[in-house]
Amino acid sequence: MDYVSALVPPVVMAVFFIGLVVTIVKSQGGPNKTKEDAVVDAALARAESAKQTARPENA
Repeated sequence: MDYVSALVPPVVMAVFFIGLVVTIVKSQGGPNKTKEDAVVDAALARAESAKQTARPENA
């Protein structure tokens, strides 16, 4: 009976981990994908423009 109590925690953690991965995969894409992509693109553009303005012209 000790083997059951030794195997229960890893099995429970594995089930929750698989559920988490499935939830993450299912939430990718969908109707909000374009909105999320636009937010990321805007943040990258903002970071790029800040990097270019901080750099001197004759560097």
